[in-house]
Amino acid sequence: MGISRVVLDTNVLVSALLSRESNPAEIYRMFMAKAFTLVYCAEILNEYGDVLYRPKLRIPRSDADIMLAAIRKHGEEVRTAPSVILMPDEDDRVFYDAAKRSGAYLVTGNKRHYPNEPFIFTPAEFLVLRRSQP
Repeated sequence: MGISRVVLDTNVLVSALLSRESNPAEIYRMFMAKAFTLVYCAEILNEYGDVLYRPKLRIPRSDADIMLAAIRKHGEEVRTAPSVILMPDEDDRVFYDAAKRSGAYLVTGNKRHYPNEPFIFTPAEFLVLRRSQP
């Protein structure tokens, strides 16, 4: 059984667009190749847009547009309910809740913002896991 559903923290998408040869970029290419379904909720999609369009990041608007359109078209929108688990960073609760509720993996560049859970991976850890799957 392979990896079928993944929630990507915003920092992974930003890194994918800023560094085309990075682990996050490889994960994004996997999503585009339909190697897994990207899971999101409306709040996550709003945050993606808010961050990707920040002028200080200098991400070309067309790149952000393409990424968000692909997520809407090929991703899976889920509904979440706030968990009651203690979170190191409350702003990241929605990503945790979307992954936990949908049985997805959560990939983030900031694992310290989340509880220590077996479904939460850094991009490098996720790629090692993915490569070990049949």
